[in-house]
Amino acid sequence: MTDEFDVLHPQPLLIVVSGPSGVGKDTVLQRMKERELPFHFVVTATTRPRRANEVHGVDYFFLSKEEFAHMIDEDELLEYAIVYNDYKGIPKQQVREALASGKDVIMRIDVQGAATLRKLAPDAILIFLTTENADDLVHRLETRKSETAESLSLRIATARQELKRVDEFDYVVINREFFLDETVDTIRAIISAEHHRVKQRNVSL
Repeated sequence: MTDEFDVLHPQPLLIVVSGPSGVGKDTVLQRMKERELPFHFVVTATTRPRRANEVHGVDYFFLSKEEFAHMIDEDELLEYAIVYNDYKGIPKQQVREALASGKDVIMRIDVQGAATLRKLAPDAILIFLTTENADDLVHRLETRKSETAESLSLRIATARQELKRVDEFDYVVINREFFLDETVDTIRAIISAEHHRVKQRNVSL
């Protein structure tokens, strides 16, 4: 009789954390790592210069434009995009190996990349991370002070457009200032609920 009650067969999930620039995607994932949550965190490849506090292979894979072009030619990227004059992309093999290990896989990509991934993996869970309102988002971008006034204007304009694409996602999570752990707990709750679906999502790449 026990077989009849063996109904829960959780499949590894592919979770995409996306949202406009400045909402805190990197900060949220960093907090998840600090809390040692049992997920595989995908490392993005990029051609942008490494910042002082960043580690190759941990924060990003920092590649030359030639190396990145080779990955595009060999179809080794799940998705890629030009983001403010630099390339960013997700190495395909890394995601396949992570899913095969049975772990839930989390990646952070921009809104455009999330739309691409939805086509490749319809059963991926797309989470839209945002601020409480557009003014808050603009304020966060302005206080980063990591770019010129011209590129800041471009980021703000892009972010305003990206906020309108929330309907393309499965869930929306507000990342409130000073409530980082609450944001992480909400994402964990979404993942936990998804594992209790009767019809499990099945991601294959």
